[in-house]
Amino acid sequence: MENKEYSLGDIVTMKKQHPCGSNDWEIIRLGADIKIKCCGCSRIVMIPRIEFNKKIKKVNK
Repeated sequence: MENKEYSLGDIVTMKKQHPCGSNDWEIIRLGADIKIKCCGCSRIVMIPRIEFNKKIKKVNK
C-alpha cells in the first residue's frame, strides 16, 4: 500500500464528485478518522483513515 502524506489545511481531490459538484476537500482534522470540509458547499464529513486513503486521488498542497 502506498503511503500518502498530507497535513492540516491541505486541499485534496477525491475520486468521486460531491453532490454539490466539487471534487476538492480541505483536511481539517487528522487522526484515526479524518475530517474533511467540501470546498464547494462547506459540508463537513468525517471518515476512517483507511477509507480516506482509498478514496483520495491527489494532494494539492
